[in-house]
Order: sequence, then structure tokens, then C-alpha cells
Amino acid sequence: MSESDEGIPEKAEEAVEGAFQLSEEFWNWITNVDMWMGVATAAIRILAIFLLTRIIIRIVYKMIDQFLLRQEKSRISMNPRRFTTVGELLKNITSFVCNFIMILIILAEFNFKLGPLLASAGVLGLAVGFGAQSLVKDVITGFFIILEDQFAVGDVIKSGEFRGTVEIIGLRTTRIRGLNGETYIIPNGLITSVTNYSVSNSLALVDLPVKNEKRVNETIALIQRALKGISQRRPELMQDPEVLGIQSLTTSEYVVRIAAECHPNAREVTEREILKDIKQAMEAEELRQSSQG
Repeated sequence: MSESDEGIPEKAEEAVEGAFQLSEEFWNWITNVDMWMGVATAAIRILAIFLLTRIIIRIVYKMIDQFLLRQEKSRISMNPRRFTTVGELLKNITSFVCNFIMILIILAEFNFKLGPLLASAGVLGLAVGFGAQSLVKDVITGFFIILEDQFAVGDVIKSGEFRGTVEIIGLRTTRIRGLNGETYIIPNGLITSVTNYSVSNSLALVDLPVKNEKRVNETIALIQRALKGISQRRPELMQDPEVLGIQSLTTSEYVVRIAAECHPNAREVTEREILKDIKQAMEAEELRQSSQG
């Protein structure tokens, strides 16, 4: 018998011993009560963390819906899609933050070192923030424009040198149709101040120049007769205009100011109607005087 043949039984015995040792280790691992208790405890903690996260998300969702419902009832004229947009955005942010925290807690249960991971995430977030500063500013400003209900679709606003009717409000840009038909697309980050002409009633002011040859009392009486009952003919007016009196005086003429409260965005129409009625009354008065003469 050769030496190689003699070594075969020894190798077989070593293989059998290794198999027995492996099976014994496996059996010890299977029957390790402390290990399984630790696994069960970790599984229970992970399940509790998951359920607690779901509950917190549901509670925050409910709070967001109630808050937006109160904001929706606080204004009669509004676009309900704006509140839907805000609600979905807030819910997505809530879900992302809660799930991210949940994943970090679960990783901590498996003894992961979170320090390097958080440091890497912070550096990445800082790089993205520096690279997209204007975009982040536009989105944040657009979010607060929608949330605070600063203006709505259909409102007439003025921001800087832009004035017109709001057509679209987005998280990044706002589109305004100008009074002459032009369209302005403004990044929300550039909207630093807004004048909204559609929130409250407007005040129409008409300054009527009159020659000094005309008597003041006769002119005021003529204007009052001309504008009597105009609020019944023009639904934009809240009441008949008021003649405030003489606004200015020169050697050749004096200016009579007329004021009228009207609906939002109806100031120009109201002023034109007041001037038209006064002009018609003046023409009728001139015709009457010429016929008498």
C-alpha cells in the first residue's frame, strides 16, 4: 500500500470531524437562547419603531388637513388647488423626514456607525444647497406665498415694475398677465413685496378741472345731479360717488375731486363711467343754455 493510499483514511476522519464540529456549532447557534432573545427584542423594537412612525405620520397628516381647512374657510374667493398643492407638499416633507429618522434608528439597532453617514449626508446637502441657492429660494418663497395666501389666481397685483392679473402660482415661478396683454414669468425668489389690488374694495378718484368762469356751487350741483343713481346702473359701485370739493386752484382753473368706493379691480371702469356721466350732463347743460339764449 502506498503512502497516498494510507493518507486517505486520515483525511476522511478529518472531514468527518470537521462536519461534526460544524454541525455542533450550527446546533449551538440554533439553540442559543440569548442570541434568539436578542433577535426577538431587536425585531420587536424595529416593529415598534415602524408602527410609531406610521402613527406620527398619520397624526401630522391630520393636523395638516385641519390647518388647511381652516385657511380655506378664512377666504371666500380662492383657488382650492392651491391648498391641495400645499397639503401634498407638507405631507411629502413629513413622510420623508419621519422615514429618514426611522431608517437611522433601525440602522442603530444593527450597530451601524451613524457618524460617518450623517457627515457624508451633511456634506452632500451643503454642496447641493450651494449649487442650487436660487432654486431653493424660489421654492421656499413660493411655498410661503401659497401657504400665507398672499395672492390668488385672478388677483390683480403689483410686484416691482410688474403689474397684472395672476394666471398661475407655482412653487418656483408666478405667471402674470400684464394690463396690455404681455405675460411676465417671475421667479418667486424675486417677489420681495406685493401690492394686491383684489383683497379689499378700491377707491376711484376723479379730478375734474373746471375753468374759473364756472361758479363752484353750480359746478358741484351739476356733478351731483349727473352722478345721482349711478350705483344702481353700475354694479361695480358700492354707493353713489361723493363730491369732496376743490382739490386745487390756479389762476385759470380749479379742480373738483370726486371719490367713489367700488369693487376690487373696478377702479378704472368706475372712473371712466363717472367722467362719461359728467360729460353728458355738461353737454346737456350747454344745450339747454344755448336753446334758452
